[in-house]
Amino acid sequence: MTTIAVLDYGMGNLRSVEKALERVGAEAVVTSDPDAVRGADGLILPGVGAFAKAMERVGELGLARLIDERLEAGTPVLGICLGFQLLFDSSTEHGGAAGLGLVEGDVRALDAPGLKVPHIGWEPVAWRRPSALTEGIAPATPFYFVHGFAPHPARDEDVLGTAAHGTPFVCAIERPPLYGVQFHPEKSSAAGLRLLANFASVCSRIPGISRLNSGGARLRPSASASQ
Repeated sequence: MTTIAVLDYGMGNLRSVEKALERVGAEAVVTSDPDAVRGADGLILPGVGAFAKAMERVGELGLARLIDERLEAGTPVLGICLGFQLLFDSSTEHGGAAGLGLVEGDVRALDAPGLKVPHIGWEPVAWRRPSALTEGIAPATPFYFVHGFAPHPARDEDVLGTAAHGTPFVCAIERPPLYGVQFHPEKSSAAGLRLLANFASVCSRIPGISRLNSGGARLRPSASASQ
């Protein structure tokens, strides 16, 4: 059975992600223990709340270094909601904070004139290209969102999916073995379960060494790796 570590840093819908993974036949381990993280076939970085506080907790627990380590070994990693935003260089939320720096770009407030923010509800997602993460999920399938910010990737080729709330925003990226989605797959009915099943399938394959310096996820400089 494929084992997926759901990273526990005290900010996320851990139980709902765990239950959704179990429903698609994966073994979910909610943990921040380094040995458990290193032993997993894949990692999920969830998150709900403030960007800066989340980064503080991730740093305190040494999860940033562990995520780098597992990506370099070719282990698939999926960021969900706030966990998706943490993958980027920085966020403007509450005066600004640095992120994990695995994907070039920043996180900014939604541009939604006249609409309620945070954005809460179902929106169709447009996929840019075929992907192992979205196999079997039709174009314009609705997913469930709860967010007031969204990433702006510097590289268009990283963008896997977009949605709109007032104006379009990026809601999914793919740079294998790194993936991220702004919506909550664990709350998105059959389509969300299919996406998690697809991620588990990606994790079940024997990973090779990730060529991170040739278009793969970017590691932070070693000086910050101890955060």
